[in-house]
Amino acid sequence: MVIVLGIDIGSAASKGIVLKDQGPLGSFDCHSGGDFKLTAERIKKELLSRSGISESDLSRTVATGYGSKLVTFADEVKPDIVCHGKGVSSLLPSVRTVIDVGDLYTKVLHIDGNGSMHNFLLSGKCAGGSGRILQVIAKVLRVKVEEIGELSLKSKKRVEFNTGCAVFAESEAISRLSQEVTKEDLLAGLHRALAAQINSLAERIGVEQDVAMVGGGARDDGLVQALKEIRGHDILVPPRPHMTAALGAALIAMESLRP
Repeated sequence: MVIVLGIDIGSAASKGIVLKDQGPLGSFDCHSGGDFKLTAERIKKELLSRSGISESDLSRTVATGYGSKLVTFADEVKPDIVCHGKGVSSLLPSVRTVIDVGDLYTKVLHIDGNGSMHNFLLSGKCAGGSGRILQVIAKVLRVKVEEIGELSLKSKKRVEFNTGCAVFAESEAISRLSQEVTKEDLLAGLHRALAAQINSLAERIGVEQDVAMVGGGARDDGLVQALKEIRGHDILVPPRPHMTAALGAALIAMESLRP
């Protein structure tokens, strides 16, 4: 029996998946914190415990993500865009365009039917085009990030944001709240502004159907809906979309062991 570990150390959240020949044995995710090396060790320990295996049972480990080079026990490091392609393709074989909305960046990539990446485009350094802006505004509104998607879908009159910059968006949100704008309307406007930036990035590289959204941003139903409305077609979201890079890393590890 072959058992492998895929681990994704992101800037904000880290994830791991253990796979065996017949399928997944276990998964785990947590905040990355300030010590990526320690976080990687924690994920490995947790997954071994949950899967009922020992470290010696692992045939191969592939790491990916922002802090992947600090995963000292990994046998190989792969770019997260490569891992996302593999992970998404295994879950949604029809997808050809993947939009990864992460904490620091948004990435758009083209993949083929095997999940191999052919092209990609990365957003700029401004947090206004990534999932970080969602955390910033959630803090301003004093709500949990996990709640903002559902809240925004209850909007009756969406606020139009005048900026896509995270810093100015925070100031604008505070100003709008003083004008008694509801949280729901403000969040709907924020999602629309972020979705517009994501769509602009996607248009620059070109969009080929089907389209999937992954990453932490894909867990936000309000953002997914806003992008659907702008693009005028469905956006597929795989189960547990924040885990696709870790899944892809595990699949790559498994593939490398096959004759």
